[in-house]
Amino acid sequence: NLPNKTLLLAASSACIGGTFQYGYNISIINSPTVYVQNFINQTWAERYQTNISEDLLTLLWSTIVSMLTLGGFMGATIGGTLSMKLGRKGTLLTNNIFALVAALLMGLSYHTGLYELLIIGRFLIGITAGIAICVQPLYLGEIAPTAFRGTMGMGTSVFITGGILTGQVIGLKELLGREEYWPILLSTTCIPALLQLLTLPWFPESPRYLLIDKGDNQGCKKALKQLHGVADWDRELEEIQKEKNNLTGFQAKKPWELFTDRSFHWQIVTVMLFFTCALFFFSPFLKIYFYADYVFKQSGIPEDKIPYVTVGTGACECITALTCGMLIDCLGRKVLITGGYILMSICCILFTLALSFQDASPVIPYLSMVCIFAFILSFGLGPGGVTNILTTELFTQTARPAAYMVAGWVNWLSFLFISLVFPFIVVSYCFLVFLVICFSVVVYIFLVVPETKNKTFVEIQNAFKSNNSKDHTADSGRTTLLTTSI
Repeated sequence: NLPNKTLLLAASSACIGGTFQYGYNISIINSPTVYVQNFINQTWAERYQTNISEDLLTLLWSTIVSMLTLGGFMGATIGGTLSMKLGRKGTLLTNNIFALVAALLMGLSYHTGLYELLIIGRFLIGITAGIAICVQPLYLGEIAPTAFRGTMGMGTSVFITGGILTGQVIGLKELLGREEYWPILLSTTCIPALLQLLTLPWFPESPRYLLIDKGDNQGCKKALKQLHGVADWDRELEEIQKEKNNLTGFQAKKPWELFTDRSFHWQIVTVMLFFTCALFFFSPFLKIYFYADYVFKQSGIPEDKIPYVTVGTGACECITALTCGMLIDCLGRKVLITGGYILMSICCILFTLALSFQDASPVIPYLSMVCIFAFILSFGLGPGGVTNILTTELFTQTARPAAYMVAGWVNWLSFLFISLVFPFIVVSYCFLVFLVICFSVVVYIFLVVPETKNKTFVEIQNAFKSNNSKDHTADSGRTTLLTTSI
């Protein structure tokens, strides 16, 4: 059976104004770098009748770029709370206000001569991205039936990579990559926001939120019928009702309570580890704009052609995310994420050898290119797609929003750390560090993480019960979940 058409449209609507914005705004800022710096220099000269110093120009540009990270952290901090107060759908719709204001400010910056508007705009779009990456996977995981939860959850990764690819394409000189178009380029972030505002209101709120958090039985039934079809909604209602019964007496968790409640010990460690590693390899500062450009130049590709090759890396990510979406409910989460990290380990070894012997043969630089693409493909096929889905699956309803807040914090702090540290790392040997990380994660997955394919949320929680009980034998009577099979 295929997912209901309404279900797919609801997921697409949530994603286009959600994590698509995250990926899009990561990539579009790179194309107009020189043009925005010229604008800052020109504005500074008009204001103060002197040219700006090189160091101060670099500082202002770095501030504009890094505001996305600061805003993202802020968005992740409030996203979980908003999702409980406004609902998953309500939060996603409200989130578009930040994107629209950001687009307006960035579009007006050139005409007003205020580069400060770029700083504010990037901060606001960061808030949009932070809320989206926290709440959108939550919505997708809760509207999807158990059999299609993996495929639906892959929407997060597909639209992130789609956003990155779209930003790379729009930023080409043939489209909006020219100097006179950069304010328009930065303000195009309003388009996904408007699309979501026009489409998402036609789809229902998360059925799990309606029944478990709000106690709206009729609203839940109506949402399930719309999302899953008249023939299949009753099975999903039964599962949600049993999950609600298992959570009787449990209050919604705060993020810090996940660290103090030992029944969630391995789940929260797993989420933090996976998100840190995923950002470690996902960050465009690392994978595309730093290493790829370096290798492409070494391979003899003309500098003016590198943006087109970089688009190729974005297309690879998008294709592998789609492939992962088709395989995840067949092969399972554990097989894909473990296989992805093993393939990445092999690429790390080959890439290190290729860079070490870069001048030994004219063929070696092209081997480095193959390693770059293979690394990206391996990441997208496993860790890049599965990480977000596991955050939904490893926690029950009362803990899930808090878990996404923690994941969001880790996501944005890792992003900031990577963007600050990686320019100072020696390219030739850093992949040996990646090799150690990949191998360590494979061992951790093998020993700790259960397979979650076709399991209900309570069944997954019970799979972690034995690991958690070893950590707090004395408290097992207080923290053991009901083992009723759904």
